[in-house]
Amino acid sequence: MTEQEDRQARFDRGMALFNEVSGGQGQAVLDSLADVSPELAYQTVAWGFGEIYSRPQLVPRDRQLVTIGMLTALGGCEAQLRVHVNTSLNVGLTPAEIVEAMLQAAGYCGFPRALNATAVAKAVFAERGLLPVDPGQ
Repeated sequence: MTEQEDRQARFDRGMALFNEVSGGQGQAVLDSLADVSPELAYQTVAWGFGEIYSRPQLVPRDRQLVTIGMLTALGGCEAQLRVHVNTSLNVGLTPAEIVEAMLQAAGYCGFPRALNATAVAKAVFAERGLLPVDPGQ
């Protein structure tokens, strides 16, 4: 396999998985970067999903739980958090579990970041008709 074929295989594997877990949002990510950094779009798909997300050690549900916690802690990642809250719902996390992960993060990264993340989650839940959140889910 040539380097170009290997590059394309990583991308194809990543794009298939990205579309599967994100509900088909992969192309939107590519489009958003096409005119400024197509290489970043490629790496997000090929490396992020084709190499890392596809590893068998964690199932997608667990990967999303970790990602929600990290994006909450980082702060300033609202656009990415929106994608990952949607993806989390797609792979089986409940709204209550997502909110609980954000509450857990508050103790480590502070209330402002947890509040901002929860506001993103609330907007996604509203769009998907999932409000109010049942804490017993």
